[in-house]
Amino acid sequence: MDRYEPLRRRTIALVGLMGVGKSSVGRRLANALGLPFRDADAEVESAAGRSIPEIFAQLGEPAFRDGERRVIGRLLEGPPHVLATGGGAFMSPETRGLIKQHALSIWLKADLEVLARRVGRKDSRPLLAGKDPIDVLRAQAEIRYPVYAEADISVETGDAAHHVTVGQVIAAMQAYLGEPAE
Repeated sequence: MDRYEPLRRRTIALVGLMGVGKSSVGRRLANALGLPFRDADAEVESAAGRSIPEIFAQLGEPAFRDGERRVIGRLLEGPPHVLATGGGAFMSPETRGLIKQHALSIWLKADLEVLARRVGRKDSRPLLAGKDPIDVLRAQAEIRYPVYAEADISVETGDAAHHVTVGQVIAAMQAYLGEPAE
């Protein structure tokens, strides 16, 4: 048995605010563990046949969240993988329940100023349209952090390189599962 085999028994769902690195870290984590990677946002776009900004503009956030819940539910029924969820996915009690039932949830957490700097570089985030990123992130943190705290594991990522965060996540998973560290 290789050292990561116990970490591959369940899907690993990454949760946290936008810009924290769920997709970037998730890809690297999946590679390190030899698991497939799935990005819930990309899967929602594929299922809907349109981009997330288009879904928000044409159908509204409630329709997006409903589709997101269905897509995540479908993904969680499959074999173990690393799943990057959208920042708001874990806020839905139904989606959170699915994740708790079928996956190991990991809250990636970073300083809000770091996140604001990261998300300010992209214009593809509908919740930021025409707004100051730090204001949006502060408001989201106030509402979302108590819910993200329900995740199985919390990893404070700081402004570390993604490979460093992957190491932190693996170590946190090993500690949580009672597995020997590397």
